[in-house]
Amino acid sequence: MSTSAVSVSESESLARRYAVVAPHLSEFQRRLWLGAEAAEFGAEGVAVVAAATGVAADTVRRGRAEASGGVELAPGRSRRPGGGRKRVEAHDPSLATDFDALIEPATLGDPMSTLRWTSKSIRTLTRELRAKGHRVSDHVTRRLLAEGGYSLQANAKVLDGSQHPDRDAQFHYLADAAAAHQVSGDPVMSVDTTKKELIGPFKNPGREWHRAGQPERVNVHDFADKDLGKVNPYGVYDVAHDAGWVSVGVDHDTAAFAVHTIETWWQRVGSAAHPGATRLLICADGGGSNGYQNRLWKKELADLATRTGLTITVTHLPPGTSKWNKIEHRLFAHISMNWRSRPLTSHEVVVNTIAATTTTTGLHVDADLDTNPYPAGIRIADTVIPDLERRGILHRHTFHGEWNYTLYPDTPDPN
Repeated sequence: MSTSAVSVSESESLARRYAVVAPHLSEFQRRLWLGAEAAEFGAEGVAVVAAATGVAADTVRRGRAEASGGVELAPGRSRRPGGGRKRVEAHDPSLATDFDALIEPATLGDPMSTLRWTSKSIRTLTRELRAKGHRVSDHVTRRLLAEGGYSLQANAKVLDGSQHPDRDAQFHYLADAAAAHQVSGDPVMSVDTTKKELIGPFKNPGREWHRAGQPERVNVHDFADKDLGKVNPYGVYDVAHDAGWVSVGVDHDTAAFAVHTIETWWQRVGSAAHPGATRLLICADGGGSNGYQNRLWKKELADLATRTGLTITVTHLPPGTSKWNKIEHRLFAHISMNWRSRPLTSHEVVVNTIAATTTTTGLHVDADLDTNPYPAGIRIADTVIPDLERRGILHRHTFHGEWNYTLYPDTPDPN
């Protein structure tokens, strides 16, 4: 039957039938139905069915071949394996790398969530990817963001004051320093202290599955146990190896505790993971036990550089950006989820729960209980830091020397 031999009423009838049955059929079933109809119209059936239903002629042609038994599909499949349009990454292998390099310096993170977000819009990201030679659309950029764990977030009015004018410049400075260390095989670490945790039968946020009516029973009030007290988990995140180390301290969260954690990581894990390394880059917040104004922090790091022979560079995150620290969303977020809804009844439970933290991307975490005393209130004389600078042990960088500085091992004077 030729196309011209098909009456208008037949074509309209075919279109009506397709409109009724199509929503109830799978992709494969729709092709079979179209193919069977095309076979009824003879040699010109493909053109007839395509014109009446608005389906591409190639699809109708495939359906006719499948209806005649020329193509077999595995049960439950609508297409042959490998069918369908390939993702852009299949023929553009550098896209993922360029996307990560483009977005990482501008990434934020919530320490209680694995979701990340970025300060760049989809349109901006697409434009910058195209400038690098990638043929992408906003749809591809949106998919890459979703698969990378990013989400669209609104602003929240929780901060006071204005941002530092060199905030973005400091982040780029930090990113450049990290790239230089990683290229040479030297470790890059992100450090911080997570919130103090009560030890004992206390409520922990979150929910997990239990038999109905059998919740974990905890204390009504959150008064610290006089014997168990609280713990201070201080973390080290190795960026290159996606690995964490956490020292669970039972005393004060001081600079001495922070540096001892870094030294413990280097002795037990870091030196073996980075053989031949001569430098160490530490990315830290601007306050707390590892703050840029903390004299004890700098003095303890100078002593650590001498003991290990490492040249230690510190780059601090600019004020008001502590949640941008990689350790927050790459380590602490997963630890928080691992012990959600679980009372931390002992030091051993804390250490073991932290050490059991893993992710599908390969995160590995080691943990240790640190029972050493770290007295608070230790004062460092005003002359200590200037003396370190005079002797060339502490070198402040030209760009924001208060945030960026390097500590060199103290070598004995041959004279």
